[in-house]
Amino acid sequence: MISRSLRHRAPLLWLVLPLMAGLGAGRLGWLSLPPVHLAGGAAALAAIALVAAWRAPRMWAWPLAGAMLLIGAATYSRHRAALPEWDTLPPREARLTLRVTRTFASSEATRTSGLAEVVGTETHLAELRGQRLYFSLTLPAGGRAPLRGSEIATVGVLQRLPPQPVANSFDDYLVNAGMNFRLTRGRITATVRAASPYEQFCARLLARMDTLLGMGLENWPERAAILRAMMLGQKGDLSNEERDRFMHSGTMHLFAINGLHIGVVAVALHCLLALLRCPRPLACAIVLAVLWLDVDTTGASPSAVRAFLMLAMVEAAWVVRRPANPLAALAAAATLNLLLDPLDFFSASFEMSYAVVAAILLFGLPLAERMHARWPAFPDLPVTTWAWHHRVRAWLRRRALDALGIGCAATLVSTVSGVEFFSVFATGALVANLVLVPLASAVIATGFASLVLGLAGVGWAGRLCNEAAGALIGVIDALIRLGTNVPGAFWSAHFRADWAGPTAMVAVMFAMMAGYAVGWRRERGGFWPPVAIVALVLIFGVNLARVGNEQGAAGVSNFRLK
Repeated sequence: MISRSLRHRAPLLWLVLPLMAGLGAGRLGWLSLPPVHLAGGAAALAAIALVAAWRAPRMWAWPLAGAMLLIGAATYSRHRAALPEWDTLPPREARLTLRVTRTFASSEATRTSGLAEVVGTETHLAELRGQRLYFSLTLPAGGRAPLRGSEIATVGVLQRLPPQPVANSFDDYLVNAGMNFRLTRGRITATVRAASPYEQFCARLLARMDTLLGMGLENWPERAAILRAMMLGQKGDLSNEERDRFMHSGTMHLFAINGLHIGVVAVALHCLLALLRCPRPLACAIVLAVLWLDVDTTGASPSAVRAFLMLAMVEAAWVVRRPANPLAALAAAATLNLLLDPLDFFSASFEMSYAVVAAILLFGLPLAERMHARWPAFPDLPVTTWAWHHRVRAWLRRRALDALGIGCAATLVSTVSGVEFFSVFATGALVANLVLVPLASAVIATGFASLVLGLAGVGWAGRLCNEAAGALIGVIDALIRLGTNVPGAFWSAHFRADWAGPTAMVAVMFAMMAGYAVGWRRERGGFWPPVAIVALVLIFGVNLARVGNEQGAAGVSNFRLK
């Protein structure tokens, strides 16, 4: 009987799911009313829900869900801050003062790019204040790239982004992030205000960590680049060949500052603090402080912030000694995430992050428990009579079945998202992740130890950790090279219609929630409905084309991913 991973309640889902639906409806134009009217309708529905809670207790949830739907549509309209009058205007030269919110790595030392908010304009462009935009500009002679939080004076060509950009293009990413303009073909003329001391400290710390992670790997620059990508999220250091190999194997997520990275670092910190007998509240505060510094120093990417929020919810429950409820923690993290940045909902990483974690909780863990019950270790031998080797083998068996259940859940979601966002169907992704995620976790733990030791002044020990991490990376790279050489290991894949990808993801997640709600009972289809949906999507909704394996010894295709 399955009980440990089922029957978790998450009341916030009544708020966050309609909020997501409202954001989507606003993006599609289905609720294109003025925000004031939408807010008024939401207030009316909320009042109906309040009355129903007293007089018709079974009916209160539906008007509340309707209110959140309207709030989501109003929030999208307000945060999108579109300027329709600019749609027909040609590109023009503009002098703008920008507050930098995010910077991107650049291969050219004389240029910089990133995201910013307009904080100052010429008089005739006053309506642009508060707008967020993408910039790509030339640095002044001898100048350095601006840091996050700094304000810069710029002059360049201001161009309106297309309202309906090509799906999964860079313009689509910018529009989904709430950008309406791009500023290019210009230069930075002055620094109006330098970054705060904290931002400057983060920049110095990042440069120091970059140096520390290269110690001991001077003769293997490609391994050092992979280590920096895994620890600092610097995917720009990877060569095109390395990036393609990891993408085709379905393991590119190893280079994001995401749940795997944050989780491994958190476990390492808790182990260290447990050895030091640190009290629970203080341990939680230290872990969250270190993790936030890690997230902020590496650029505060959306995936890193989401992973931090999810872990923060779990840590809060641990401190107040509440029973573990990962589903409620996930709903709370998603709600907080959307309150802080509603338009993050439209990013590919938001969908992949929350969908994968939800799939693991709804599908993966119950599947693992079902397999434990179906195939117990040594069923004819009483536990009290087990020798040490029985216990070791039973432990290994449990961990293997847990990994298989989690891997199946993640693969179902990543199959759909991989086709939707990366145009790749990696047939060996499940096997690759089962093998490589434990190795990558060891690399992250070793890299974290290297940083701690290096920052503490024990450089020789950090060098040893880097060499150990480099050896593990060598094994990972060799396995990926071997796997991508297998014929049919990856395919070029495209949905036949733009709406097919989002629809397939919604269908898979709905099937998982429905299966979880009924306890994955066999008479309701068991665990097969989500699998059947993904299979039908691949058969009828996706165009597959075999690429690349026979084109070179490295097994790297010539096509480039979006």
